[in-house]
Amino acid sequence: MSSIIYTSAIEDEKRGAIDYDTDTFKVMLVTSSYTENKDTHTKRSDITNEVSGTGYTAGGQTVVPTIAKDTATDRVTITFPSVTWPSSTITARKAIYYKSRGGASSADELICCNDEFGGTGVSADVTTSAATFTLNATTYRTQN
Repeated sequence: MSSIIYTSAIEDEKRGAIDYDTDTFKVMLVTSSYTENKDTHTKRSDITNEVSGTGYTAGGQTVVPTIAKDTATDRVTITFPSVTWPSSTITARKAIYYKSRGGASSADELICCNDEFGGTGVSADVTTSAATFTLNATTYRTQN
């Protein structure tokens, strides 16, 4: 499956439950055993098979998105910056972005799943062994 925006994220944005200017966002890594479902996965508690290993903390890392409006194409682009896990020993296939409320995973709203972060344009495992795991910036666009 290619990268997706969870359907609930679009609804949460429209209802004001997600504010890219003020909310806290995180990115977590999962293995190839996680199968995303854009329609039924709505909260971080729906995510399975998070990676574990040296240099990785459960729940992932905080990221600060940027937003750009393009009035010529009637699009809004949301970009999550690149992230690194130095000196890590992990294998990951996908990155899950979510709004972190700082408590139960059942409260954290999902944003998107990136499964093409290996730099090849296709879904593949990325492995580090006592090295830096780099997740490149992830961008998604919404259209008016």
